[in-house]
Amino acid sequence: MGAQLRVYRQKIKSAQTTKKITRAMELISASRIQKAQARVAASTPYSRAITRAVSAVASYSNVDHILTTEPEKIERAAIVIFSSDRGLAGAFNSNVLKESEQLAELLRSQGKDVVYFLVGRKANAYFAFRRRASEKTWQGGTDNPEFETAKEIGDAILESFLKPAAEGGVDEIHIVYNRFVSMLVQVPEVVRLLPLEVVEGVEEPDSKAVLPLYEFEPDASSVLDSLLPVYIESRLFNAMLQSAAAKHAATQKAMKAASDNADGLIRDYTRLANNARQSEITQQISEIVGGADALSSAK
Repeated sequence: MGAQLRVYRQKIKSAQTTKKITRAMELISASRIQKAQARVAASTPYSRAITRAVSAVASYSNVDHILTTEPEKIERAAIVIFSSDRGLAGAFNSNVLKESEQLAELLRSQGKDVVYFLVGRKANAYFAFRRRASEKTWQGGTDNPEFETAKEIGDAILESFLKPAAEGGVDEIHIVYNRFVSMLVQVPEVVRLLPLEVVEGVEEPDSKAVLPLYEFEPDASSVLDSLLPVYIESRLFNAMLQSAAAKHAATQKAMKAASDNADGLIRDYTRLANNARQSEITQQISEIVGGADALSSAK
């Protein structure tokens, strides 16, 4: 009984140590999520405004531009996957990787070759473990994204997009990331970045409304050329910020669940330790009573 009691006490101590770690990580994530949410809130209106501006130029001009023109045949597609550098975030990374696999399967069923651009150590490790190739990877800084990283990613995928498919380029680009909805909900999101799908900025006016008139200086094609890198960088940076906020929320939720599980283990092992201690005391009392009875009988 004594050995069993020592085992239970060791497990209680181990669970208490684990709870201290998970509780500390939960508090760290809770402190970071506020700043991450603020950055998302500041970035999203700008990203939407850029998208509306590009949509307006595309809608009210008659130029054929690579940004908005659908290729006759799409041979290669690129998928940019946004994961995290660290784990301990529940199903955060597995959800975005699963979504990217489903997207890749859909694209291949349409006869397209798929290439990958990976952001975050977890996505890189996933592909390295399966010995799958990727065009380029970026690691570090996913918890606190920097605009310079988004610009570097944008330059790489834009270079690939402007290159012909026969020379290793791509005809369309998709991004896959976790969108922050709330502290409890993070949703994997798939967006086709290029060619641009013009779905924003065009509303049906009523009978009394006056349609806007646009003038482009020097011309619509030059305006689209200027907006192209800005549009890509803003959408990528917003996706990185959304992914960072979602990761902090997922970590906080996972660490809270781990702390609750540690509490449950401590409670269960404490009950078992008390039972073992009570059994040991009962056995000792029985041995004492039995010894006293034996001495009385001997006399």
